[in-house]
Amino acid sequence: MKPIITASAYASESAGPRRPVLLDVRWQLGGPHGRPDYEAGHLPGAVFVDLDAELAGPAGSGGRHPLPDPEEFGAAMRRAGVGQDTPVVVYDAGLGWAAARAWWLLRWAGHPDVRVLDGGLAAWTGELSTEIPHPAEGDFRPKPGALPTLDADGAAAFARSGLLLDARAAERYRGDVEPIDRVGGHIPGAVSAPTTQNTGEDGRYLPADLLAARFAALGAERSPEGVGVYCGSGVSGAHQVLALEIAGLRGVLYPGSWSEWSSDESRPVATGSEPG
Repeated sequence: MKPIITASAYASESAGPRRPVLLDVRWQLGGPHGRPDYEAGHLPGAVFVDLDAELAGPAGSGGRHPLPDPEEFGAAMRRAGVGQDTPVVVYDAGLGWAAARAWWLLRWAGHPDVRVLDGGLAAWTGELSTEIPHPAEGDFRPKPGALPTLDADGAAAFARSGLLLDARAAERYRGDVEPIDRVGGHIPGAVSAPTTQNTGEDGRYLPADLLAARFAALGAERSPEGVGVYCGSGVSGAHQVLALEIAGLRGVLYPGSWSEWSSDESRPVATGSEPG
């Protein structure tokens, strides 16, 4: 099953007998909370999910958006109406990062049928709703570990002997700027691969062949066991993992990402345009 769905295909499915559970995951890095925009207008039937509160644990030594407690995550998904076998579609109104985070977490937790609305809210041409749905409680029970993850040591190993992609903006990779974390730069050996290059001007993912060519040019053939991915705090990195899946490759996320790596002064930091 493809990890993305077009707006027209979702419209058809939502009118059918097996209507997907729809999650609105609007979120901006350092921006205003997404709930007011959701309440002002959302896809009919969409339930709002708070990325900071429901798709991540408390910030700390594990990074700014560590993995949530599985029981708390499961409870949040059940409140949103997610069942063990019900299809789920997620969207946001930004760069697609938050929707990809929800997609990745549900897949990591063992849900078999999750897709991202390609292009997000901007791709939807139908009416918006201000009605707040109250879905029946779902029965989803997370089984963590269905997707692999990396810790700091694992990320370093991928950088040394495989391929570790840094999904952040190039200037943060180089260390020219660092607006959030303790220090700028990147994990030594990591290759810069900004998520903005996974999509076209319309915000939709590039076709599979173009994504495959992109990752091949970055050296995906060096990493037959999968491509390691990190970002600032495990959000935009999920977008990269999704793009790799579209391309027919396996991405392995480092959830703690740069926010965890850079918090430990004993870990090495590289700067500049080269992997280091």
